[in-house]
Amino acid sequence: MQQLTGKRIIVTGGAQGIGAAVVRAYVAAGAAVASMDVNDALGHQVVTELLEAFPGSDARYYHCNISDRNDVEKSFRRATDNMGGLDVLANIAGVQRHSPPDAIPEDLFNHLFSINVLGTMNTNAEAYRLMKPKGAGNIINFGSESGLVGELNNGLYAASKAAVHTWTRNVARQWGPDGVRVNAVLPYMVTPMYAAFREALSPAELAAHDAATQVDIPLGGKFGDADRDLAPVMVFLASDGSRFITGQMLPVDGGLISVR
Repeated sequence: MQQLTGKRIIVTGGAQGIGAAVVRAYVAAGAAVASMDVNDALGHQVVTELLEAFPGSDARYYHCNISDRNDVEKSFRRATDNMGGLDVLANIAGVQRHSPPDAIPEDLFNHLFSINVLGTMNTNAEAYRLMKPKGAGNIINFGSESGLVGELNNGLYAASKAAVHTWTRNVARQWGPDGVRVNAVLPYMVTPMYAAFREALSPAELAAHDAATQVDIPLGGKFGDADRDLAPVMVFLASDGSRFITGQMLPVDGGLISVR
């Protein structure tokens, strides 16, 4: 039997990058998957390709803006009705922008916090409400090493991810007695955002970045591949094999950081 057969899963941010890799892995592992994003063209494309690769699988795409509570409630209830329930939420949707900490534009603050923080709260709360009646559920949030260390011109994003870490630990403690567990993954993967970051660097800056990465990441000296290095971990976390894990920050980063 496939590892996630019978699991009903919502994945936010499923249109590209890490989210798309996780949607692919969950469908391949036998789960019913509702992929959600605001990039409808790519979102539909990922699901269409999966339905062709895995005939008979249950994969659907839904437009959902996680910073809009009403949209989250509507999309989650629709997806849950179609799947017949909800076992797992993988809340991957997020955004990152650099900004000098002494000159953060208000609109940039609102953008990052409305998606990374409020979006996490909105999706988690709705998933909890859907999971609580059956006394079991599994929420996987996405934090970042940025929320644990100091980085130049990245304080705004770091603060948003530190909020995700604290939220995850708090609700894991509060919702555990209801059978709902909550963890956060801290990935260091090649993504479209990372590719854009590299393209914006000068040749000298790129060389310095790659040299630092070679030193900082013990396993391989570079960012991971989401399909190869992260997706199997996400399958495990969505499975019953992780049933006794909650409130944890789980780095998947080649050894970049340690969390305690």
